Amino acid sequence: MKGFKPLFTMISLIAIFLLSACGSDSEEKTAEKKDATKNTSYTIEHAMGTTKLEKTPKRVVVLTNEGTEALLALGVKPVGAVQSWLGDPWYDHIKKDMDGVEVVGVEPEVNLEKIASLKPDLIIGNKLRQEAVYEQLSAIAPTVFSETLRGDWKDNFKLYAKALNREEKGKQVLADFDKHVEDVKQKLGDKVNQEVSVVRFMAGKSRIYYTDSFSGIIFDQLGFKRASQQKELFTPDNKLGNLAVEVGKEVIPKMDGDILFYFTYAPKGDKQALNTAKEWTNDPLWKNLKVVKNGKAYEVSDATWNTAGGVLAANIMLDDLEKIMK
Repeated sequence: MKGFKPLFTMISLIAIFLLSACGSDSEEKTAEKKDATKNTSYTIEHAMGTTKLEKTPKRVVVLTNEGTEALLALGVKPVGAVQSWLGDPWYDHIKKDMDGVEVVGVEPEVNLEKIASLKPDLIIGNKLRQEAVYEQLSAIAPTVFSETLRGDWKDNFKLYAKALNREEKGKQVLADFDKHVEDVKQKLGDKVNQEVSVVRFMAGKSRIYYTDSFSGIIFDQLGFKRASQQKELFTPDNKLGNLAVEVGKEVIPKMDGDILFYFTYAPKGDKQALNTAKEWTNDPLWKNLKVVKNGKAYEVSDATWNTAGGVLAANIMLDDLEKIMK
């Protein structure tokens, strides 16, 4: 019996070693399969045609604000990105995740030399913004373009996930967002059965935002109605379609609703934009709005309710709505 215990211990150790070796071998094979998948070439159909990628990209340059949010949500930190519309150089809600990322211009005017210097293996851009330089970008690296930039960011997001070879991760991000929408919708209950109005102030001009805007798509998914008197403003000849309409002060009465949200686009504290917002919200017509008298007019962030335009901002907007309306 005295010799049995050491023998049993030795056999146990050998068994543990063999199991560990088998486990490591299994993990290595799994990792190899993943690496093999990453190194398999694939083709992406996009707004400018088709682009072939030889393997999963590791150095990505992104040329839209909503595209930057998509990359971050998918767990990809770009090596270069266009500057945020607001912020120095990034929106507050993403700046902690953008440390070390190089600025490659702004959406309407990208810096081709800077992009080339970063040696990207994928460039993600947008036809509406950068169609004129697509050929030059394609000469630098495989380039994938989304079609346009409107409120429904999900279509672009799916394209970016596919280009990054992260479709499964993309599906999970979208599923999580849709669940967030349903959670907020349940918490708000009957409050979503209200007519909502959305207004934006800029330097010397003001707009009513509608169904095809970033906020409009989210309001629609939540089940909100639009202020009924605004429908007549969105005629077929409106240059912005159902995204927004530019208005004068005489249209302020049509800004009324059960609830109103407004935001101001004032990059670097643009005084003209801030003065526009102050002037309009102090106008007697504004103060006479039923929604203002009822204390249901709320100022919110232009960055996360409009200009950022991506999945991260969309989730922040949902959180804001829940806090405001509860």
